[in-house]
Amino acid sequence: MGDVRGPVINSRRTAFGGYLARLRRDARLTQRHLADRLCALSGTASVTRNEVGRWEQGRRLPDAWLPALAAVLAVPLDDLERAAAYARGEASGRLPGAFATLADLLPEGDPLAPLMGAHGRRIGPSTVGRLAGRVHGLRLADDVIAGGDLITPAFRELRSAVKVFRESTYDDATGRQFLTQIGELGQIAGWIASDAGRHDEAERAYRLGISAARQAGDLTLVGNLAGSLAYQLTNNGRELAGLDLAQAAVDEAGPDAPPVARALFFDRVAWAYAKAGRTTDSQDAMAALGRAHDALTEDGGPEAPTWAYWVSREELEVMDARVFTELRRPLRAVPLLSRVLDRYDATRARELALYLSWLAVAYADANEPEAAADTATRMFELSADVASDRTAGRGRVVLERLAEFEDVPEVREVLAAQPPV
Repeated sequence: MGDVRGPVINSRRTAFGGYLARLRRDARLTQRHLADRLCALSGTASVTRNEVGRWEQGRRLPDAWLPALAAVLAVPLDDLERAAAYARGEASGRLPGAFATLADLLPEGDPLAPLMGAHGRRIGPSTVGRLAGRVHGLRLADDVIAGGDLITPAFRELRSAVKVFRESTYDDATGRQFLTQIGELGQIAGWIASDAGRHDEAERAYRLGISAARQAGDLTLVGNLAGSLAYQLTNNGRELAGLDLAQAAVDEAGPDAPPVARALFFDRVAWAYAKAGRTTDSQDAMAALGRAHDALTEDGGPEAPTWAYWVSREELEVMDARVFTELRRPLRAVPLLSRVLDRYDATRARELALYLSWLAVAYADANEPEAAADTATRMFELSADVASDRTAGRGRVVLERLAEFEDVPEVREVLAAQPPV
């Protein structure tokens, strides 16, 4: 997987920034208020709101200001010093609470550890079952923890699983089941890496997963992995390649794939058409959305795979709204997003921030800059805690769109509160 030390440290700085932002909001302080209190406590005027913003974005560490921050935020200095050591990559450091949710979600212990180095040891269905539990634990963790905080444990799990598969013996059925779990692990590790902005590592994980799923004969899982990679390509300047791969994912899975899985695959095709931006793609995007909804409402068919647990009518409506926003149809996008956001789980900060970003753009497209500014403010407040390249990228899109309304006071305030794009 290559040397990842540099990117890991960067993600740790981002995680520290999110931790600091969370403490600030818990203290009911804005960035400017925190800067003012630090200056008052120190008797200098050397801390600005922009400097606090740099700390919270992980661009700088407030080493000299840790004692003052502890006093103003009413938190133990030891906690801040441990968190700063973690951000610097020191072995003794740990970000307080950063991986608590992951520890809760993953089954206890490491069932693969006893097998490491035991060349030729035979494994059976119980080992596969324990690995499946850990893979699903990572999926659940990804619901509430951003990629920057999850990438290290995710790739550790992937490397361990591949090593066990290569160094153990098993019967044919167990081998296929183990390959399926490696495929699923490749998908969630790739998704996490993509969210962390580590796109090359994500692509390698997806391709490893595709190979494993093909060997296992799980064509639906192949479709999910190919569709996940297509989504990454689509969102990172390779729209036509993403469109081709998204369509290939539908074909690979075939018409007998579980309805929920086909709904997801058609959704990715719709998004790829919308992002391609060609004049003929709008109708194709709408047709794919319709096929996604038709698939989701089908009766019968194979049981939905575990990895599709999150696919629902509400999630399809979010994709509908995103496609409408990309196609500049705000009158269709705004009601859908507003309805979904009204009932969305507040613990899923990354998804909430992402959906708010599309709502802000849709309001701007509808020539409602004040509503766009208010929505953008909510988005930036949520995303300050999130070590996600996806939310950072969407933040840049929102700021670029709002810049067209910089003469509106509410918009000007949002633009002034964020670093330049």
